Amino acid sequence: MKLLSWNINGLQSAVKKGLEKFVKASDYDILMFQETRSSEIPFGFHLDGYTPYSFAAERAGYSGVMVLSKAAPISVIKGIGNPMFDIEGRVLTMEFTDFYVINAYFPNSRRDLSRLDYKLSFCNDINIFIRKLEEKKPIILGGDFNIAHEEIDIARPAENANNAGFTEKERQWMTSFLQSGHVDTFRLFTDEGGHYTWWSNMYKSRERNIGWRVDYFVVSEKLKNKVKSAGILENTKGSDHAPVFLELLK
Repeated sequence: MKLLSWNINGLQSAVKKGLEKFVKASDYDILMFQETRSSEIPFGFHLDGYTPYSFAAERAGYSGVMVLSKAAPISVIKGIGNPMFDIEGRVLTMEFTDFYVINAYFPNSRRDLSRLDYKLSFCNDINIFIRKLEEKKPIILGGDFNIAHEEIDIARPAENANNAGFTEKERQWMTSFLQSGHVDTFRLFTDEGGHYTWWSNMYKSRERNIGWRVDYFVVSEKLKNKVKSAGILENTKGSDHAPVFLELLK
């Protein structure tokens, strides 16, 4: 089973930049998009065997997640059960026979850290939500975490110490989450730094590879031995983020 996760920075914009061509050329079973900013499928965007599932924010043009799936899920869960977060359309969960697939768009703490407490509350609540799901079956969590976990996950750690997405509290939450029975699948295959999923649009950051790894596929420990491959499509353009992928053995 092959899955892809991508913060597309606006569905309408991504379609104009060739998202349809990307989908047609892909052989993923599930495509997970974050920051869609819309629940509407643009006119002319052909899904080619995929069924769309969307969870939009109440505020127009903001946040939102979408899943394109070839297989029909057993059930679909919109949100994590807290209206404070669910009005922003941040989490969409698909139940399948052997696991849950969770598409998540974590809040940004903002440059002035004015949303740090909100972000940490979201992290706490999604952890509780995941724990309840894991009482039934393991999970696959993909999405934009808006957190660079370790110094190896960011090009300039010293310069970004305590900046949004690299604060001690965010990084500590990520450490705790992984240590509690979850696996950062990318690190099963890649030990070195220099691999990122987001680059600023300024200063030719992408060309110079001055980036952050903030997009992940995390799985329950029970699925670790089923992970065949995981990585980043660093050269795929169309957003300020690169897609990440995960392949599981059946």
